[in-house]
Amino acid sequence: MSIPVTVVILAAGDGTRMKSRRPKVLHEVAGSSLLGHVVRTAAALAPQQVVAVVGHGADAVRDTFLAQWAALNPHPHLQPAVVVQPERRGTAHALRLTEAVVAGTKRTLVVLSGDVPLLRADTLRRLLTTHIETGAAATVLSTTMANPTGYGRILRNTDGSFARIVEEHDATPDEKAITEINAGVYAFQVEGLFDVLARISNDNAQGEYYLPDALTLLRTDGHAVCVVHHPDSEEVRGINTRAELAAVAEAFRRRRVAELMAGGVTFLDPATAYVDPDVQIGLDTVVYPNVHLEGRTVIGENCRIYTGARLVNAQLGDDVTVRDYSLVFDSRLDDRTSVGPFAHVRLNTHLHEAAVIGNFVEVKQSSLGAETKAMHLSYLGDATLGERVNIGAGTITCNYDGKQKHRTVIEDGVKIGSDTLLVAPVRVGARAMTGAGAVVTEDVPPETLVVGVPAKVKKSLT
Repeated sequence: MSIPVTVVILAAGDGTRMKSRRPKVLHEVAGSSLLGHVVRTAAALAPQQVVAVVGHGADAVRDTFLAQWAALNPHPHLQPAVVVQPERRGTAHALRLTEAVVAGTKRTLVVLSGDVPLLRADTLRRLLTTHIETGAAATVLSTTMANPTGYGRILRNTDGSFARIVEEHDATPDEKAITEINAGVYAFQVEGLFDVLARISNDNAQGEYYLPDALTLLRTDGHAVCVVHHPDSEEVRGINTRAELAAVAEAFRRRRVAELMAGGVTFLDPATAYVDPDVQIGLDTVVYPNVHLEGRTVIGENCRIYTGARLVNAQLGDDVTVRDYSLVFDSRLDDRTSVGPFAHVRLNTHLHEAAVIGNFVEVKQSSLGAETKAMHLSYLGDATLGERVNIGAGTITCNYDGKQKHRTVIEDGVKIGSDTLLVAPVRVGARAMTGAGAVVTEDVPPETLVVGVPAKVKKSLT
């Protein structure tokens, strides 16, 4: 069912319990800010309009919201809106401030909280379907929690229908014993909603205008109010403390690892796998303990990712091996390549098919051709290496002259002796060789051997 919606994200809270100068919704978990996760869920609904209400740290929250929406680019013609709540006077007050943007539309209004990052789009679709099918004026998502402290409680009539929501600070002891809570996710019909919001009182323990009171007023006015109970309380968990942030991060990891295992990936110790939500892994790949897979990393089939490896925005082909405690950042590893152990591959490096980077080798912004090898203790920066090149231990491309970077080019079939220094800009011709300890400051002709400091041609290899 395709339901035209406007999404409002409430992201104005101070987050005082986080003990942070950063706005709560900008704290990061599983590769994105809390707000970023909520924006992604909102985008999955294909809304006709999306609005964020910001307050504490308004400029930073606004910028993050707009940047996240632009990065997703779900609907290029949709212009997101931002409304500022200068004083935090409650959720009803926050929603009321969107009237100039939202009022008059015929769409269903979905209200989300900017600090509930685990919420799935499918859950919202279920909420919306019930809302439309029942013809309700308002529908609220609920769940059951063993420890509901801090949440508003759902009060029901004897027939099980919605009665009202009571906040923790206003609840009696009997009401606090109720375990069904308000998840803070709503669907409203826009018509008449803002008239109801204007009638809400702040006569309560917090002195705030509570959005749940709108449901009570709608029911009193004779409108239908529905409750959709969600069985997964973890999914609608809000974040108010650092401990809750850590718990949600663990939930994200557990969720993604479970999805990947169901799709044919082996995790030898799922509890120690740190996997971001956008990570993709192919069939029969094996992930060893204590591996970090972050950002938009994509791993092909039948790969081996060994203990302690960290991959960030990495692109791996099939049959790739990343050995223990290696780092791969923003780089591409083609089929049958191997990295590590203790290697560092970064900044748009490209390893072509069957290239090998070994122990304590760093490769930065470089391209290594097919079957090229650098096995030990070397630095290759700003370099282009051809096919079947062999880099001896201790080789360094001296790419920086104190002012700017320069490139090193090593053509096909070259053999670089141990402890060679290649002072860029420099080119080593095809099938040439350097002797151990050579300092290469000038271009090396093809099929020659150069030795010494500075390196000179000793003989032709033809």
